[in-house]
Amino acid sequence: MSRPVTILVGALGGDGGGVLCDWIVAAAQARGLAVQATQIPGVAQRTGATTYYVEVAASPGDRPSVLALNPAIGEVDIALATELLEAGRMIFNGFVSPDRTTLIASTHRVLAIGERMAMGDGSFDVGRLLRAVKERSREQVLFDMDQAAEESGGVLNAVLLGALAGSGKLPIPDAAFEAAIREGGKAVDSNLAAFAFGRGHARGELAQVVREHRKRQAAARGLEDLLARARGAFPAAALDTIEEGIRRLAAYQDRAYVARYLDRLDAVQALGLPDLLRDTARHLAVRMSFEDVIRVAQVKTSAARLARVRAEVRARDGEPVEITEHFKPGYDEIAAVLPAGLGRRLRAWAARTGRLGRDHFAMHVRTTTILGFLRLRLVAGLRAWRPRTLRFVEEQEQIDRWLGQVHAAARIDETLAREIVECARLVKGYGDTWRRGSDNLRRIEQDVIAPALAGRLPARAAADAVANARVAALADPEGQSLDRALAAIAAALSPARPAVA
Repeated sequence: MSRPVTILVGALGGDGGGVLCDWIVAAAQARGLAVQATQIPGVAQRTGATTYYVEVAASPGDRPSVLALNPAIGEVDIALATELLEAGRMIFNGFVSPDRTTLIASTHRVLAIGERMAMGDGSFDVGRLLRAVKERSREQVLFDMDQAAEESGGVLNAVLLGALAGSGKLPIPDAAFEAAIREGGKAVDSNLAAFAFGRGHARGELAQVVREHRKRQAAARGLEDLLARARGAFPAAALDTIEEGIRRLAAYQDRAYVARYLDRLDAVQALGLPDLLRDTARHLAVRMSFEDVIRVAQVKTSAARLARVRAEVRARDGEPVEITEHFKPGYDEIAAVLPAGLGRRLRAWAARTGRLGRDHFAMHVRTTTILGFLRLRLVAGLRAWRPRTLRFVEEQEQIDRWLGQVHAAARIDETLAREIVECARLVKGYGDTWRRGSDNLRRIEQDVIAPALAGRLPARAAADAVANARVAALADPEGQSLDRALAAIAAALSPARPAVA
């Protein structure tokens, strides 16, 4: 009797780990293989592990008297992870071993609670994760399964099942997995397409298919000419970032807005600094797709979000689900969507009367009712109105000022320019979060960037000063670290000293 094949699945809530486990069990049973599965739902929203463990007999003739219910450290043959940090979690817990385990994982990231709580970029170092994956596992099948699911029109767990089939590590043919998907009866066509994508990725056969799919997708969205413009104007090293920025901004606003993005990058490209261009392209796309109530309404009424919520609560086909959205807008959020002049007057009045930041209007909107859904769709439909809003005007003014500083700094020192580009990380969100980040950026511009561009600091010292101020601003929401950093920089600036490049 041969040893069974052991499979450990690490998933997030809503990723369909239970369905994936059921598909594997059904396919194994259809082949006459003895199989045992244990499902251990954990805590969703990245505060705990949601794991599934399966043992499958190596051949139909094997009849193990006992199949284990739980994984043992160092005795896992196949580890499946729906997200990269989940792979890291399994490695940390000792279940992935370099002499035995094949690790099949998606390389995309979904931030954990601790990462989200950070003022700045609190995300775990992806480079460290990838090194651990490659050093601690025997074989790896790694690609962005979330993107593959989007491209195929399916869901991530079906892509992961396809990757498992494509790895050839189970004595189960593709047809048995496909039959399990059909028998499951859930979104069969899209799940089969996602399965095919995952299998093709695992076998290295899908590169051309993906390219053609993206080409058709771009043509359908009317972006081919804009993508062609980018490919003809910018170096290959920056193209992946710029193309993603084009797709992001087209979905966020419109073609004219994408053209504005490319116009801004043309000016950066003229500086002849490829690394600076790539950094600026990434941050510029994020800054131009700023979060406002229009964007929030668009996301909350999207079909993808509804499907994700139904998956998270394990709703069956035809089973009703009720979703209640909680909002608490204040005068700042209301002013943000008004015409610039009117919005500034409303905000000034709220500040004079002490209402700004204090008074809010609690709203509970049930988006699974016709009226509730239409209320948010009405707000989402204001996308064409967005360029006239106060928030849009202020964001574009900030972006243009930031880009002007980057251009001025590039003539002094590239490192200084790249540190100024990174200051874009300070501005995010909306309401109090956006206001606090904007205020911090304004202080750094006045107290550090302006003196640096005026030559009151040596180039290297200026770059360090900008970096230190930015890190301090991200360190705590109260701004105490930034106060101390700016005080130290002010002391270095007095008395003024001539710059030494």
